Amino acid sequence: MSAGPATTDGWISMFLEAHAAELDAARNTQLAYGRDLKDFAAWVAHRGGHFATVTRDDVEAYLVSCDANGLSKATRARRLSSVRQMYRFAHDEGWRAENPAIRIKGPGAVQRLPDALSQDEVSRLMDAARTHGRTEPDRARATALLELVYATGMRVTELVSLPVSAARGDPRMILVRGKGGKERMVPLSGPARAALVAWLAHRDEAEDKARLAGKPVSRHLFPGPGADGHLTRQHFHLMLKDIAVLAAVSPARVTPHALRHAFATHLLAGGADLRVIQTLLGHADLSTTEIYTHVLDDHLKSLVLDHHPLAKSTKGS
Repeated sequence: MSAGPATTDGWISMFLEAHAAELDAARNTQLAYGRDLKDFAAWVAHRGGHFATVTRDDVEAYLVSCDANGLSKATRARRLSSVRQMYRFAHDEGWRAENPAIRIKGPGAVQRLPDALSQDEVSRLMDAARTHGRTEPDRARATALLELVYATGMRVTELVSLPVSAARGDPRMILVRGKGGKERMVPLSGPARAALVAWLAHRDEAEDKARLAGKPVSRHLFPGPGADGHLTRQHFHLMLKDIAVLAAVSPARVTPHALRHAFATHLLAGGADLRVIQTLLGHADLSTTEIYTHVLDDHLKSLVLDHHPLAKSTKGS
């Protein structure tokens, strides 16, 4: 049996490298694992220990300290999952004879039900987007962003990082690169396609001027000045708050994820197939998609979960 890396940093880095290579994990997932394990490493080091000698009692004591520090159930559950995954890797590598976290029951993450925006609220947000911004290009960009996220249910990272090539030629479908680099095709609504055409006209005009001035052009649909070259998630989030104020919708309820929720719940309310919505959202597991049924009234929940043959076949699995 190998003792493994000499430092806890070595354990973490080798685990993250293997996790990225084997599972093609998304960058945000890798960062979350890294943050959780560094916190655990600091706690272990403070007690004079090392990952190689951590016991089940140590892991349980760590979770108690997380609770004492006011961390939520969801955060504690994620921390335990990160520790468990790392020790599973260490066991597979022969660094540990056992996984000290394998039999620990986590606190359980609280399943938060989506607070779905109504169709009327979404319509008001769309109308407000058309007036948001000092210039016509600003207003066209805001409209395109909202129409796209509501028409497709894209995650905010997927939306802001779209390449401009995906929108060329007035497409009826758009290719989205999701978590772990997995790709999926999502259809565009008529209003979303019109908003894209209007935004592209302004974007391309600005790019032509930049090219003539000898400046680099962007490959992104929504360029931005940041290091990644595209509009940031934070910028889009703040823009939504401003649009919510204009639309007389509570800004606390309007987030990129709320629009993704609205996309799913409005499709379900219209009778869309649960598995189709699963595909459009890029969910790996149907159980993740089923959370959206909780925001529907009892009649619609019955239609989706009790009467639909595909939903029936997966309820017990």
